[in-house]
Amino acid sequence: MESEGNSEKMSKQKRERNVLAFTGATALAVIAVNFAITAFKRRHKKKDLQGSIVRVNLSASEILKLADKVVSKSKEVHDAVASVPLDKVTFMNVISPLAELEAQIFPLVQSCVFPKLVCTSDDVRKASAEAERKIDAHMLSCSNREDVYRVVKAVAATGEWVSPEAKRYIQSLVRDFERSGLNLTISKREEVQRLRDQIDELSLQYVRNLNDDKTFLLFSEADLLGLPPEFLKSLDKAENGIFKVTLKSHHVAAVLELCKVGRTRRLVAVAYGKRCGGINLSVLESLVELRHKFARLLGYSNYADYALDLRMTKSSSKVFEFLEEISASLTDLASRELLMLKDLKRKEEGELPFGIEDLLYYVRRVEELQFDLDFGAVKQYFPVNLVLSGIFKVFQDLFGLRFEEVLDAVVWHSDVRVFSVFDLSSNDLLGYFYLDIYKREGKYGHTCVVALQNGALSSTGARQIPVALLISQIQKDIVGHPSLLRFSEVVNFFHEFGHVVQQICNRASFARFSGLRVDPDFVEIPAQLLENWCYESFSLKLISGFYQDITTPIKDEICKSLKRRRYAFSALKLKQEILYCIFDQIIHSADNVDIVELFKHLHPKVMLGLPMLEGTNPASCFPRSAIGFESACYSRIWSEVFAADIFACKFRDGLLNQRVGMQFRNNVLAPGGSKEPIEILSDFLGREPSIQAFVDSRAECSL
Repeated sequence: MESEGNSEKMSKQKRERNVLAFTGATALAVIAVNFAITAFKRRHKKKDLQGSIVRVNLSASEILKLADKVVSKSKEVHDAVASVPLDKVTFMNVISPLAELEAQIFPLVQSCVFPKLVCTSDDVRKASAEAERKIDAHMLSCSNREDVYRVVKAVAATGEWVSPEAKRYIQSLVRDFERSGLNLTISKREEVQRLRDQIDELSLQYVRNLNDDKTFLLFSEADLLGLPPEFLKSLDKAENGIFKVTLKSHHVAAVLELCKVGRTRRLVAVAYGKRCGGINLSVLESLVELRHKFARLLGYSNYADYALDLRMTKSSSKVFEFLEEISASLTDLASRELLMLKDLKRKEEGELPFGIEDLLYYVRRVEELQFDLDFGAVKQYFPVNLVLSGIFKVFQDLFGLRFEEVLDAVVWHSDVRVFSVFDLSSNDLLGYFYLDIYKREGKYGHTCVVALQNGALSSTGARQIPVALLISQIQKDIVGHPSLLRFSEVVNFFHEFGHVVQQICNRASFARFSGLRVDPDFVEIPAQLLENWCYESFSLKLISGFYQDITTPIKDEICKSLKRRRYAFSALKLKQEILYCIFDQIIHSADNVDIVELFKHLHPKVMLGLPMLEGTNPASCFPRSAIGFESACYSRIWSEVFAADIFACKFRDGLLNQRVGMQFRNNVLAPGGSKEPIEILSDFLGREPSIQAFVDSRAECSL
């Protein structure tokens, strides 16, 4: 972020406890004082961050040497632990060394790995990728060490837990070894590894087939009516000047959302749904069969039970119950939404039947008619510096934090900024975060948060502090042209900064339970919760101001339209997502499923009678079920439901209520993975979580 003006250190004055909704120039002045966002960087010796062992700005050779050191240290500790006689095992000579190793080695591993995401040097990125492969191979070998498993299992048998969190840690170690098959005979263990290798190869093959697909369709300019000129210019042409539309997602999305010609939308949707039809169907069938075999060798009844054992849901029956309850609750609203879309198509295209290929186009058309939103104009209220300053203010006021920039810290690029995070009351240092938000060649292309160092408590009682990195690809300011964020980028920034605070505010004793290392069904809930602040007028005005005159706040009408648009046709869109989630859950919890017939059966049932497009086979082009989210496609909806419940119950009537914010920080963020997530949420809410707020929020914003 570009610097915004001279400022004073926060320590020179106490912050005001009262919340004032400053905007524009006043907001900048207040924020600059409160947050120590400093204008000029002094030129002297670069600083290391006290308490951080993350190494930054390493050369290619230094990365490879550090990777060797990581492997050597890990092997040394594992060998020492394995050498403990079974009748001499204790928490201190077996478990404590492994826990300390995890805490100390993680930031060194990340020091080797994160440069591939941010470095401009090809040599450094290649060394980082090589280091990652070397470390991954070593970690895999550690997970298969039967000698270490035996001594850990012996400690578990003693019942020497030290604390409830230590018990949870020991149980997680045993569970991970046994999920690698170390409680099986050697022959069965070899079979587990063989199946795992086959599963990995088939998963990659499924995705490779989609990536390698070169299919394109030919259309005239008239066929593509409604597509903007810049899109047409980006298309390749055949010899006769006809446009080539590929089946890559950015081409397909543009056509389905913008093309006024129904026949074109249908042709593109059908071709997209036929991709890799024969080959990937066969791959997926083999993949599912192997997954079930793999899970049963490890003692599970099916692959879904294996995958969900580590998640909040625990079983496929719970997932089905959840999805069916959400789907049923949204049926009336989705039916009204579908009727509205059908009516509009009838007005614009006559009596042609409404198909699934029409969904995106007519949702956009209704939004154009219902909302007076020009997103080009909306963007002018979100200069990146002002947005970032406003986000800082919201997070500090809400969670009782103070951010202070670390001047002259060692960084890997001059655009990178580093901030210390302090507890506002005690002034204790809680952690650090790096901001690397500007676009440059060779950098990872999406916005994300990377944990660089996890919090942990050593055997001596010393606390290791967490460190986070937020990466984005924002265009830097050009003289006379400040960098402006699209509204979707503002929401994304708020979401990811939620992960930064989640990482920093964790107080778990074990690095394994720290920050973002929590139940995968739980990890997105805090960030999903904090997205709500982007749709409330009060908080929107804190993070916005017209770029030519930042004293001019965003208009109330825009705020209201953004909030209403958020859930426009959300019931129908969710029905479509639920369809894929149910499909994913069925194939991973039952044997001998006819995948093609299953989709044909589910589609009209879930999608309110809309049939599947003739000749398509969605199972052949659904990568989430093939790799990464197999048996867990429901998880995004799950997170949204819990986030909606927390917001409605605790925050909607007090967006900057620090008392509630501190309760969330101390009771939800601080425990991390050290307690069961459902227990954490129930304690915070004072009851079992409910889907009602999620359903109500969609109904409240219906058209």
